Amino acid sequence: MKSNSGPIPTILAFALIPLSGFATDIYIPSLPSMAAHLGVSDLQVQMTLSLFLISYGVGQLFIGSLLDSFGRYRINLVSLAIFTLASIVIANTGNIYLIYAMRIIHGLTVAAIVVSKRAYFIDVFSGEKLKHYLSMFSIIWATAPIIAPFAGGYLQTYIGWQANFYFLALFGSVVLVLEMIFSGETIRQKMPFNLRTITKVYTEMFKTPSFSLGIVMLGLAYGMVMIYNLTGPFIIEHQLGLSPVVAGYSSLILGSAVMAGGLISKATINKPFRLKIWLNLGIQLLFGLVMLVSSWFFSSLYSMIFFAFIIHAASGYVFNSFFTYCLGRFPKNAGIASGLTGGINYVIVSLFSYLIISFISAKDEGNLAYSYIIMTAGALLVMYWLTRYRDEMA
Repeated sequence: MKSNSGPIPTILAFALIPLSGFATDIYIPSLPSMAAHLGVSDLQVQMTLSLFLISYGVGQLFIGSLLDSFGRYRINLVSLAIFTLASIVIANTGNIYLIYAMRIIHGLTVAAIVVSKRAYFIDVFSGEKLKHYLSMFSIIWATAPIIAPFAGGYLQTYIGWQANFYFLALFGSVVLVLEMIFSGETIRQKMPFNLRTITKVYTEMFKTPSFSLGIVMLGLAYGMVMIYNLTGPFIIEHQLGLSPVVAGYSSLILGSAVMAGGLISKATINKPFRLKIWLNLGIQLLFGLVMLVSSWFFSSLYSMIFFAFIIHAASGYVFNSFFTYCLGRFPKNAGIASGLTGGINYVIVSLFSYLIISFISAKDEGNLAYSYIIMTAGALLVMYWLTRYRDEMA
């Protein structure tokens, strides 16, 4: 019988946690080239990211109840297989609408994979060990913004944008085989698939203010990162006239910022919660305003990355803090809690980020600063409402 709590299943689970980031960030340096090769506008190719985020978010809203009722393992295997096939289709088509369809499939399958692996840790571990693993999630997730665009920049330069999706197909197929060999079912007690019972669980979670508003904070924190992902490559490659490799290195640096913020959050996990969040939001707002003012007089790749690094690090801190809290809030319904946490987060990210880039174009450093300021203002407003429920959150 397989040991589902051993080191190899745990390593595989951690390897799949950042899959959503890999599925977006790997081809960020290729966005301008994709638009030119497919003969579509910048906004149309940016839609491939938004459609993934929306389907990924919506998928997580519903997949949790299926995972709690039917188990994690088989759903995960089927999703990995479909994800791999969809990646191959994208790499072999020049039709933007077929790519849209495959990206929606990507979003739904990645939702099932990631939620099942988050639930794995709650199934297998408990107490301080579980808290330790949960606090590592956003840190592990931050490896995608570091590694993926860095690799994607070179794949784009030396092979072409299709290579990014072949890479995803290879990754999916290798992990699928390893999962079949080493992993297994981890759920201890399946919840009957009863719509009334499931609806009651969803309602209880939504009615918990610190949980629902915490998810909104997650969306606004990650929205900072996604705004750059959607606009940064166009600023670097079009406005500054630099290469996809430079765009990849820039994303690597900013991915490191998110990871640094997550590591600092983990190190200060026992510090007063509200105080540390207010401090980080204040840092975001301050550097967003300084970035805007400085762009009126001087703008370059170095200044843009410097200010964005500080803002992304503060964002990573906020994201890690709320992610750890929300995932551990309802351990008896780990699948649903994980699905809601990730799902609503990504719906918020996709809607807000796409709306912002629709009105504030990927033009220059100043427009990027405006976007950061808007997202930070939203986070400050939500945090104000959260302070009214201080008894629920330490």
